[in-house]
Amino acid sequence: MAFVIAQPCTKDADCVELCPVDCIHPRRDEPDFHKAKALHIDPNVCIHCGSCFRVCGAKAVFPEEALPRKWSRHAKRNEDYFQLAARSA
Repeated sequence: MAFVIAQPCTKDADCVELCPVDCIHPRRDEPDFHKAKALHIDPNVCIHCGSCFRVCGAKAVFPEEALPRKWSRHAKRNEDYFQLAARSA
């Protein structure tokens, strides 16, 4: 199971810096960072280490299995972000 970034994401990007597998995007140096409403975790790359969960000051990162029901759509949103990026490449 991957972690999921949900609604309260503030894009402070501390989680991006700590991720050992570079699965959180967009990074600050990527062109779509300022357009994105939130950061996203690639569920196919996430190793469930918990680094993002521990550092998130906005409390926006959840293990997928503990994602609050009110934010359940964010699991698909995270996955869709990377599927769209792959199609654009």
